[in-house]
Amino acid sequence: MTSPHVIKPLSPDTFPAWLALAEKHNGVWGGCYCSYFHGDTEHTVKREHDGPTFKRRLVAEGVAHAALVFDGDDAIAWCQYGSPEELPGIYHRKQYDAGETNPAPWRITCFFVDRDHRRSGVAREALDGALELISRAGGGEVVSFPNELLPGKRTSSSFLHNGTRAMFEKAGFTFERHIGKSKTVMRITVPPATP
Repeated sequence: MTSPHVIKPLSPDTFPAWLALAEKHNGVWGGCYCSYFHGDTEHTVKREHDGPTFKRRLVAEGVAHAALVFDGDDAIAWCQYGSPEELPGIYHRKQYDAGETNPAPWRITCFFVDRDHRRSGVAREALDGALELISRAGGGEVVSFPNELLPGKRTSSSFLHNGTRAMFEKAGFTFERHIGKSKTVMRITVPPATP
């Protein structure tokens, strides 16, 4: 059985659907609007805008990327990705930088799934969609920082904003090391799409 879902990139055209999903969940993770990992740009300073406006401006500038999972006209999930310059604000940055010998041109920093579609594989669809969009953009190495779950320990979904090690391993990522208490560094090389 194939999924009825469609992957679309975050763009000015898909931003309204992305915003509707974020607003359905009160701005996501306490009003973040998926902007925590972004830095300022030459034209947009985070502290000068509310969350939706900041994100909209980054999308218009072409420096906010995500794979959106659509069910019909509705966005039901996303996986945020981009360059380290676009997404500098990772957790445990000093520890990550101190052990990084091969910086990747791409990173995946965050997922969000509509509460009505959780535990149905949609996050994995978003991850696969992000890897496909990276492939279309020329491919290259991708690094991410998913959580490693402890057996038998319940974890709030808000702490799983970057997915789980197990999901990334199933997608072909290789574990490199731990950072912080539960974060991992995982990597994959994505080939460029063939024309």
